[in-house]
Amino acid sequence: MSFDLTFAIEAIPLILRGVGNTIFVTLLAFIGASMLGFMWEMLRRSHPIISPVIQFIIDAIRSTPVLAQIYFFFFVLPYYGIVLPAMVVGVFGLSFYYSGYMSEVFKAGINAIPRGQAEAGQSLGLSWIDTAIFVIAPQMLRNVAAPLGAYSVSILKTTPILAVIAVQEMFGIALDITSETYRFAEPMFVVGILFLVLALIAVALIERFERYLGVRSPSN
Repeated sequence: MSFDLTFAIEAIPLILRGVGNTIFVTLLAFIGASMLGFMWEMLRRSHPIISPVIQFIIDAIRSTPVLAQIYFFFFVLPYYGIVLPAMVVGVFGLSFYYSGYMSEVFKAGINAIPRGQAEAGQSLGLSWIDTAIFVIAPQMLRNVAAPLGAYSVSILKTTPILAVIAVQEMFGIALDITSETYRFAEPMFVVGILFLVLALIAVALIERFERYLGVRSPSN
């Protein structure tokens, strides 16, 4: 079966219907992963007793396939009375999985900040939560901007996994087209091009944000 350019063009409007969901899931999952990752790192630093427990959680998250986690949230939790919509499971699943990696990014970013900054916040009577939010986080942002940007693109490229729980993002719609027409090349080609365009746009926005923060690349 040869590649049909006309069919590929006709598939574009259908697959474009999933662009909104793809972007929506990517943005919410990135925000959720960042918040959870920062929380893991702050808890890991909060107390010597809590630290190994949080480290185990982070290692467990990073050592488990994201697809297995999403299957657990969507297919196993209902046995215990917890039924969540597919979109909620998709956003939370990606947030939870990438939070393990984000925590390591925040760890490196915080380690690059002089220890005296946290001690100064505590000497002013700030709690460890206030110190983390108002003293550590603003200084850490420049250190973690580049890796966080890279993970945002990674989250975007992971959204096709959510097709297994029927989230109607771009790849899921492309699979629906293939199941109805038995043509695979054209829908997959279109969805691949659309993901490439979105990734290039994301990279451009990330680079612009890094310039705004004054982050210099290693070559500069």
